[in-house]
Amino acid sequence: MRRGLYAMTAMIGLCGSVQAATVRVGYIPVIGSAPLFVMQGKNWARDAGIDMQLVRFQSGPQAIQALVSGKIDAYVAGVLPLLQARAHGADVKVVASAATEELEVVSRGALAEGLPEQPAGLSADEVRQRFADFTTKAGHKPKIAAQPLGSVPDTLLRYWFKVRNGLDPAQAADIVGIDIDAAQQAFLAGAVDGAILREPALTIIRHRMPGMRVLASGHDLMPGQPGSVLAIVNENAPDRAAWKTAFLTGFVKATHLLATDPEQAEPYVQQALGGGMLPRDIIIEALKVSAHDYVSDPASIVDAVSRLQDFEVQSGLLRKAEPVASLFDLESYRQIAQ
Repeated sequence: MRRGLYAMTAMIGLCGSVQAATVRVGYIPVIGSAPLFVMQGKNWARDAGIDMQLVRFQSGPQAIQALVSGKIDAYVAGVLPLLQARAHGADVKVVASAATEELEVVSRGALAEGLPEQPAGLSADEVRQRFADFTTKAGHKPKIAAQPLGSVPDTLLRYWFKVRNGLDPAQAADIVGIDIDAAQQAFLAGAVDGAILREPALTIIRHRMPGMRVLASGHDLMPGQPGSVLAIVNENAPDRAAWKTAFLTGFVKATHLLATDPEQAEPYVQQALGGGMLPRDIIIEALKVSAHDYVSDPASIVDAVSRLQDFEVQSGLLRKAEPVASLFDLESYRQIAQ
């Protein structure tokens, strides 16, 4: 691995003399997008001859609309919407993973009642009983904030209900599909009883709401849960040759830094996600919690993506299955990681 990182550093340096190539990157404001912020903060993209322009979206499906219409060149967000993009004819390939097991289901109020402060992992029977008890006592199903239909958070939440716990999602809860920031605010305001969220929202909520409890960790939701990925649009187009390898190299190098030295990445993540307003300790805590979930090799998530796509098709969320292998370019990562 060390030899591979030296090669990456050399590649970035060699690319510094290349004429600047503009790369528009769509992303969502979560810790999984942090490799972009490190690349930008450390000037790795600029030094590699890349004018990286970050375009913020509030959900993967929103970014997909921009991708399909040709408004972005690369994408860092959830992997599942990319399958839908390919179904609509978009030429897009996943070239690296970023974060895995990043989503958790959290609860508050009556839905959290009696749960330990430290997540213990609930059995399927315990989950079913908890949701049934809430509905009986409250006279209505609990409201759970997710993101729009077709997003990774929405699909994983439904997968957790049905596959992991044997519950019909529609019968167990009212799932509310809203934007990332809105989901966090709805949970803090008590407008919903639970939410499926990522860092840094999870750490922010832990500090602001001591009564918050975890219903399902990232591993509980789905072992090896696929999260944020780096995808490139029309990766084999002639103009991509000017920046594809250098961009991927910098992204993988940044992901490695986040996994091994999160404190060094903190200033760049704090500026990007909180505009410098979030406390430094919050960002460092969120990064440290996430460090072991940063995984660059796209081959590590192929099987999990296949399982989730099968679930979407069975649930009627996706009309038909797309060949998952065709979504991934595994060779580009292998070449830079040697």
